[in-house]
Amino acid sequence: MSRSTSALAATRTWVEDFVVAHDVCPFAGRELRRGTIRYVGVAADDWPTALTTLIEECRRLDGTPDIATTLLVLTSGVDDFDDYLDLLAIAETLLIDQGYEGVYQLASFHPDYCFADAEPEEPANFTNRSPWPMLHLLREADIEQALVHYPDPEAIPERNIAAMQRLGRKSLADQLTALRKFPE
Repeated sequence: MSRSTSALAATRTWVEDFVVAHDVCPFAGRELRRGTIRYVGVAADDWPTALTTLIEECRRLDGTPDIATTLLVLTSGVDDFDDYLDLLAIAETLLIDQGYEGVYQLASFHPDYCFADAEPEEPANFTNRSPWPMLHLLREADIEQALVHYPDPEAIPERNIAAMQRLGRKSLADQLTALRKFPE
């Protein structure tokens, strides 16, 4: 199994067994059931290629309303969280430069994700930890539409943090580590 295939399989499992199972994103279950999540693997060793793929995925979403969201799984090149953050900053600027500000939003996930105001070992970080680094493209119009029908959307982050604290750092870390051990 190739590294890309392993990374995509681990990401699919993470979406099902972590994001949906723990209701981290209250909207992911619906998209999973509908089959509207697109998974794309790309090496980020060559940032221009990875960023070109990001814009290609924006264009694909532009022309394919049946795809709700794209998870761009970065299979190599940004294992270091600081490198990932540098790529993320460029990706966000690129979306603006390409006219996608207000159209698409990037959500960020990384195995070592750490919020700016958090200690690395805090369970809250696991709300944005994934088996592989990724850029998650979401349509802003879809987010707005979903939030209209969701009671108290402002409470989602606090609810997620509480859930991560209940699960505990060791359990969360073990789940994530298990997903990274897909055969290559």
